[in-house]
Amino acid sequence: MNANFAALSYLIASVFFILSLQGLSSAKTAQKGANYGILGMILAVGTTLMNPIVGSYGWIITGIIVGGVIGTIIAKKIQMTALPQLVAAFHSLVGLSAVSVAAAALNEPQAFGIGAPGFIHGSSLVEMGLGVVIGAITFTGSVVAFAKLQGLVSGNPLVFKGQHFLNALMGILLVIGIAHFAMTESHTTFWAMTFLAFLLGLTLIVPIGGADMPVVISMLNSYSGWAAAGIGFTLNNSLLIITGALVGSSGAILSYIMCKGMNRSIFNIILGGFGTEAQTGGPGGATTDKPVKSGSSEDAAFIMKNAKSLIIVPGYGMAVAQAQHALREMSDILKAEGVDVRYAIHPVAGRMPGHMNVLLAEANVPYEDVLELEEINRDFGTTDVAFVIGANDVTNPAAKTDPSSPIFGMPILDVENARTVLFVKRSMSPGYAGVDNTLFYNDNTMMLFGDAKKMCEEIIKSLEE
Repeated sequence: MNANFAALSYLIASVFFILSLQGLSSAKTAQKGANYGILGMILAVGTTLMNPIVGSYGWIITGIIVGGVIGTIIAKKIQMTALPQLVAAFHSLVGLSAVSVAAAALNEPQAFGIGAPGFIHGSSLVEMGLGVVIGAITFTGSVVAFAKLQGLVSGNPLVFKGQHFLNALMGILLVIGIAHFAMTESHTTFWAMTFLAFLLGLTLIVPIGGADMPVVISMLNSYSGWAAAGIGFTLNNSLLIITGALVGSSGAILSYIMCKGMNRSIFNIILGGFGTEAQTGGPGGATTDKPVKSGSSEDAAFIMKNAKSLIIVPGYGMAVAQAQHALREMSDILKAEGVDVRYAIHPVAGRMPGHMNVLLAEANVPYEDVLELEEINRDFGTTDVAFVIGANDVTNPAAKTDPSSPIFGMPILDVENARTVLFVKRSMSPGYAGVDNTLFYNDNTMMLFGDAKKMCEEIIKSLEE
């Protein structure tokens, strides 16, 4: 295949990937963005397969078939509630790929055109060192994130004395290791770096609390991109370099936006110091014995039907119950009654960025009705009813009033300012951050205990009657 043709094809594929990212930045254009990404990937894979250096198509075709079948099965069976941990799992595979490619290049450099054993180009050694370190950190960090999100391990932070010193020491040793590897091509140094990077990925993520996982997901997304870029340098593949850089930079920007939404420091995330404050409880832990006002679906239907304005605040509980379709039906009935219905989305609602937006889009909720925190927060003070369905930590006033709270300083949706707050929840247990929500005990709050989907269906029934 002509080199100029390959370069042109890779350039076109890169443009498709850029258009894909642009499309995915908005719910209205997300489908178009996904299609651009598919076209770009088809072109990229096709061009690579036509490269004359490809010596055996058997393993490649086998890998495509096996991977395609597995991916198709996962895509059809995965629930929206499990999407965050699926993303974390996929990130780990990108990291492991970077480690595998670097190891292969070290053992067979002539196959990659980077020299011969013992005589690998110095620049290639630096690229391999960076790729294996970033890839290993991404792999173990993503595995820990997956385990926390899947509930295989506790979502609470695991903090130990000297944690930051240990992380800093391992970081310094890795920098020294990369320099030594670049000068000596030592296999021992390479595998020592790999092991140390695997360990660092573990110690960076275990101290991060479950409520902060949305930011961790976006951070690992960035790491996986830079790992892919490292693979691109090792393989001398310009498209992989560009694609990895796009994913890495967009993930970093998203991490910054998420940090801003939670009033956290981006450096704390990178250094593994994010969400490590002492928790005041744990999921399912003890709550206070303060009295709360509880109501029924009939009470909620009466209050909402007689309201002029309603703001719905969805959260992870809505995702678990798959209540988005019933919620949209409920809002359609209220709109027909003349109620102004809108949705308020917190930047870290759910367990990954955009989780709630995807669920509402799946239920065909009009895009113009879905507003972000900064667009709608001031409107709660003039709203008749705030209907909180499954959200918890992102509505907790303790973030503004309790300096000892692990979520203190995080911008929240000011639902407590609404005239009436209807809070749908299964029980009085705290949210994923393990913090009791003081909003439950306010005079203007009515708790609606039960499954989110069932509650919405009962409210619909009451509205129709």
